Amino acid sequence: MLSFEEIKSSLEHAGQSHVLQFWSELSGDDKNTFLVELSQLDLNELREHCERAAESAKADHSATAADQQIEPVSSEFIGSIRKSDHTALTGWENEGFLQISQNRVAVLLLAGGQGTRLGVSYPKGMYNVGLPSSKTLYQIQAERICKIQELANAKHGSKCTVPWYIMTSEFTLDPTKKFFQEKKYFGLDPSDVVMFEQRMIPAVTFDGKVILQDKGKIAMAPDGNGGLYRALVDNKVLENMEERGVEYLHVYCVDNILVKMADPIFIGFCVSKGADCGAKVVEKAYPAEPVGVVCKVKGVYQVVEYSELRPETAEQRDPGGELVYSAGNICNHFFTRPFLNEVAQKFQGQLKQHVALKKVPFVDREGNLVKPTQPNGIKMEKFVFDVFQFSRKFVAFEVLREEEFSPLKNADGAPLDTPTTARQSLLAQHYRWAMAAGASFLDAQGKSLPPRPRVTRDEDPPAVCEISPLVSFFGEGLEQLLGQKVLTTPFLLDENRAKELLQAQ
Repeated sequence: MLSFEEIKSSLEHAGQSHVLQFWSELSGDDKNTFLVELSQLDLNELREHCERAAESAKADHSATAADQQIEPVSSEFIGSIRKSDHTALTGWENEGFLQISQNRVAVLLLAGGQGTRLGVSYPKGMYNVGLPSSKTLYQIQAERICKIQELANAKHGSKCTVPWYIMTSEFTLDPTKKFFQEKKYFGLDPSDVVMFEQRMIPAVTFDGKVILQDKGKIAMAPDGNGGLYRALVDNKVLENMEERGVEYLHVYCVDNILVKMADPIFIGFCVSKGADCGAKVVEKAYPAEPVGVVCKVKGVYQVVEYSELRPETAEQRDPGGELVYSAGNICNHFFTRPFLNEVAQKFQGQLKQHVALKKVPFVDREGNLVKPTQPNGIKMEKFVFDVFQFSRKFVAFEVLREEEFSPLKNADGAPLDTPTTARQSLLAQHYRWAMAAGASFLDAQGKSLPPRPRVTRDEDPPAVCEISPLVSFFGEGLEQLLGQKVLTTPFLLDENRAKELLQAQ
């Protein structure tokens, strides 16, 4: 740990001497705690960080520079669930299962965010959207890993493991660890669940000064999901992957209730194409939809934010009438381990810094706590997709939004991405699976419910039907269980109910 004098000198050099303005008022314990926190900062980078934050906040981000040199991803580098034939999809799926069975595939969860916008203080992965089972996002995802291992083992006679790497933040690490311990890791081997913490960086005022959230504490924030690449090095995660023989990573965000963990079709597609980096995308719902677009700028793959596209660019259509810039980014990616290693060692310092203007509680010059009503601070973030530019072989894979993308971002009452819309998306999907398997439904009074196979993701299905991931990963194997069955809503198909249905045959 650095001495007080060393820290004081470094802060003065960085133009941040105000950080110690309340030093004389702190207790001995508080001084020691503050010294530890300050020692963990990269004080040599602090000046550059603060100056860059202030400059970035002043810059014009409405931007059309990217728009002027944009082009769509070439068709030969795009795969599609919707446009591919059965033979191609089966081939990719078989390749994916082969890689999974050989212990070469892992999943990596980006879980640094709290549920603040949901009105809760705990990690978003612990949120229960109101399913009949009351399962949280973490449990749903853990059970999908269990099932994909089981399917790969059955297909190849193996005993494989899909390790689960979970990147947390200072805010989410301890509660996530405790939650997994209490739930006995949802049936997974604890040694195959590897949690690690991303770096925290100081929040800064518009004039480039570090914000104090208390007299002896700096206001800190995670460095965005693009902090992954630094965290992989700091926590020796890449070494862990290499020791396990992992070659391919499926990286995703915690808030997507429909995410297909270690999706064998996506993995197989990327491996078959020899890709080192890949992105799942969904077709944009409409030209002005506020979602980033996967494309090329100056011949380099990247995600261009919707705010950086002019309306006339966003509205361009091809001869078939489809949007030219339709590849909506959903933070669902494929990376090879060598590519991640190269990014972490060579390129992570080159990642673009993105500006987020936030309302950051602070202490004023008199030491009073102030909770601002308007943004007063800058939090600098890196995004996980900003490494696309370093890829030697990038591919995109289009999936169906109603089957694979329904994020949880806002509290109920907001128009989109709420607990209600997430729950509706999952239950609508499971209802479609049950109908496809040949089931029919009765209401609670025993009255037949007319089938409605085209249930959309933002409406309640005619019948409530939840299917455990431990029973079916993505709709497979349900004909034997539900074919010609008449089910009463609400219907919960868990492992015990599945056994009962099999025994009754």
